Amino acid sequence: MITKKTIDKEFDFQAGEVVLIDKPKGWSSFKAVRVIRSAVKVKKVGHAGTLDPMATGLLIICTGKKTKTISEYQGMFKVYEGTITLGKSSPSMDTETEITEIKSLEGITEEKILAEKEKFTGRIKQIPPMFSALKVKGQPLYKMARQGKEIEREPREIEIYEFEIIKTDLPDILFRIKCSAGTYIRSIASDLGNNLGCGGLLSRLRRTAIGGYEVDDALLPDEFIERLQKCLIQ
Repeated sequence: MITKKTIDKEFDFQAGEVVLIDKPKGWSSFKAVRVIRSAVKVKKVGHAGTLDPMATGLLIICTGKKTKTISEYQGMFKVYEGTITLGKSSPSMDTETEITEIKSLEGITEEKILAEKEKFTGRIKQIPPMFSALKVKGQPLYKMARQGKEIEREPREIEIYEFEIIKTDLPDILFRIKCSAGTYIRSIASDLGNNLGCGGLLSRLRRTAIGGYEVDDALLPDEFIERLQKCLIQ
């Protein structure tokens, strides 16, 4: 596995390597894969779990024969830190689309927020958002959403192992969530806000861990490329 500590060791991207990347804000997961593919000059490269463009954090990228292990990483628990902004709503449930509704936060207290968030722990049912990479009949939902379409989605069972409110500074709520694979944090932000009666959206998100792998050990794409080039020159 290639991390901040192991990039200087021997590697074989064709035979297969696993790279921990810290995805920058504004990058799609596909862009991160494309950049790494270009750097390592291997055709087979894939990631183990999409991160939205607005999100930052840990992206596990596999190359060569290691792409066969992607599903193993996809099934691991995830840890996220971020900000939920109350009183605002958008079609994508985050800041990627235009704000369509603004509501007053009158009567919203920290006690109410803490009580409501308890409903989002344990095994719960969640409806995947239209703005997601989930495919229906081979087409990603986000493509339909961008065309103004909305289709019925079946609720899926997920598990929230931990949901911690780090700080409440209305309209913002800083949080940490440890959850199962398949969890949409944007949906939690929206559902929490709706349950409080004011609406809500996800304004910041960072994935800090996938299973036992942590973003602190990951390389930014530019760091990976720079250090890789140094290794090739040596």
